[in-house]
Amino acid sequence: MSSNSSTPFNWLILLLASITAVTPLAIDMYLPAFPAIAVSMDTDIALVQVSLSSYLAGFALSMLIFGPVADIVGRRPLALWGLAGFMLVSVALCFVKDMTWFWILRTLQAMAGGAAAVVVPGIVRHLYGEHTAKGMSYVSLIMMIAPLLAPSLGSLVMHWFDWWAIFAALAIYALLLWLPAFHWLPEIATRERSGSWFRLFFASYVEVLGNRTAQPFIAISMFASFAFFGYLTAVPVVYMEHFGVSEKLFGLLFAANVLSLMAGNLLNSRVVVRLGSRRMLHLSLLVGLVAAGSLLLVNLMELGLYATLLCIMPLMASLGLMAVNADALILIAFPHHSGTATAVIGTLRFGSGALVGPILAASHSGTAVPFASLMFVAVLAIGVTQLINPIGSSSQRGYEKT
Repeated sequence: MSSNSSTPFNWLILLLASITAVTPLAIDMYLPAFPAIAVSMDTDIALVQVSLSSYLAGFALSMLIFGPVADIVGRRPLALWGLAGFMLVSVALCFVKDMTWFWILRTLQAMAGGAAAVVVPGIVRHLYGEHTAKGMSYVSLIMMIAPLLAPSLGSLVMHWFDWWAIFAALAIYALLLWLPAFHWLPEIATRERSGSWFRLFFASYVEVLGNRTAQPFIAISMFASFAFFGYLTAVPVVYMEHFGVSEKLFGLLFAANVLSLMAGNLLNSRVVVRLGSRRMLHLSLLVGLVAAGSLLLVNLMELGLYATLLCIMPLMASLGLMAVNADALILIAFPHHSGTATAVIGTLRFGSGALVGPILAASHSGTAVPFASLMFVAVLAIGVTQLINPIGSSSQRGYEKT
């Protein structure tokens, strides 16, 4: 199939954005179903949390594997196979009765979803050329809208059906994407490579990780993501099991936290040009330390749901600020290898997130204290990173503004 020039351009961007939304929907839609899944499979809810880590691990692995594969087999075939695989695994998840198989299938679901999503930036670059940032901004907007709506959609499905219906809905969503993707997704000619793509990819990986200028920013991005996925993994248990909120109220509370994350990104877009990413990192760290410390104190003192919520909201905003500014500074360090740098960021982000579930499962106490402690330690690690590698030092010159 050719480039399909007759395809309405806005519809094609909407299709690409919808493919990108597969992962946030798969992560966030089933959060309200954690208690129901635990009851259905006669297991502890802490083990259900591990399924989120298995998804994150699968997605991180898919980024490593399918990025180079897209350059070899083409982006359109990989997207179609990825969506088809995601649909089939989602159907299989509707019938699973064993938690081990649930973990395995969630990993496979993530790898299939990652295969579909990894092709999107390449297609956007093909469509927009030198204006790629404009196209990616449209696609990125979905990444904020999807987690905002997904828990409420999951709660709505749970109101009428049981937990399995969430995965049925994800299968239907993938099918609805596969049909227009088959007709309208353009193919992009692949380039011949000199040497093994496997060797070239990991050589670039070592080059990025070995850059001393970028190392503190890579660490900050990883720890911020670790804290974010800690929130994502623990919050269904904290809100619904510990504080006893309903599935419907959980969706609203989750949306409030996502709105605070969006507010932080909006604030950053307005002031970062004037203040610079270095200063935004310092300010967001200060807010994060106060919010995370307050969150831990509030739960040690058992001050309740709304005190916890008031601490989480500024904490989420600060994590968003830290991640976006650290990522920008990483990309500045690699003007000719931004694709590799992006792959490193994504792999470490989801890879570190995969560690959260086992940690929370091992420390599960029936209270919110393990969650609050994890958040505080993650933000503290960002502070230690800034102390060990001062972002304003001479080694960081050229990073004053983004």
